[in-house]
Amino acid sequence: MLYTIAVVLLVLWLLGFSVFHVAGSLIHLVLVVALIIFVVGLFRR
Repeated sequence: MLYTIAVVLLVLWLLGFSVFHVAGSLIHLVLVVALIIFVVGLFRR
């Protein structure tokens, strides 16, 4: 479940960074959240 959310957030970040490029700080916040979820998922195993 956490990996699915992290992948979705990462894809949204990539799309927002390359296509929409409107909300710069919000896009980077989404990337940070995705990375935190990924790291938490790694440590839970």
